[in-house]
Amino acid sequence: MTSPTSQTFDHPFFARFWTLMSTHESGAMKTMRQQNLAGLHGRVLEIGAGTGTNFEFYPDTVTEVVALEPETRLAPQARAAAAAARVPITVIETTVETMPAAEPFDAVVCSLVLCSVENPEAVLRQVKSTLKPGGELRYFEHVAQPGWRGGLQRLADATIWPRMAGNCHTHRETERAITSAGFAIQTARHEATFPAWVPLPVQEVALGRALAAQ
Repeated sequence: MTSPTSQTFDHPFFARFWTLMSTHESGAMKTMRQQNLAGLHGRVLEIGAGTGTNFEFYPDTVTEVVALEPETRLAPQARAAAAAARVPITVIETTVETMPAAEPFDAVVCSLVLCSVENPEAVLRQVKSTLKPGGELRYFEHVAQPGWRGGLQRLADATIWPRMAGNCHTHRETERAITSAGFAIQTARHEATFPAWVPLPVQEVALGRALAAQ
């Protein structure tokens, strides 16, 4: 399933980098992915599927997943992962802004993707428009941090990190963008992905569930 106006990307370095990272995820990261998808049901839209890292964790209560992945070198890997998944998954090479028209979804999943879009609030408003009334957003995202690490994030975002990591911007107030786009956060927590002393800008992630405000 494709759209004549679908937007795709071809970033060879990022595709290799993300493939390496996703195939070596820690057990803690996998557990967070599983927890973030727990309790989902019905039709789900996943934004930025990457290599399909989430696919094995969708519960049996999910009847269908439509997974969007605009990176042309990652989409074939996502399709391979979809073929091995226990729930039906269709991978489409497009962004959410240019995805084909579809029936409304029960939930949308965003995993490590809102940091890389040009306008997170605009994307989140588009995400909200794809949901049924009262539908939910599950997010697992990098977030801005305070103190010296926040300074490191701002430096990374202004220099090499976005070029290396597929336009990833680490110092983003992602949860503020979620609420500004018309979602009401129901549950949220922050988790460390590396020890506090590790000087990386992606040390912390936020996981949460938000409902589309009526």
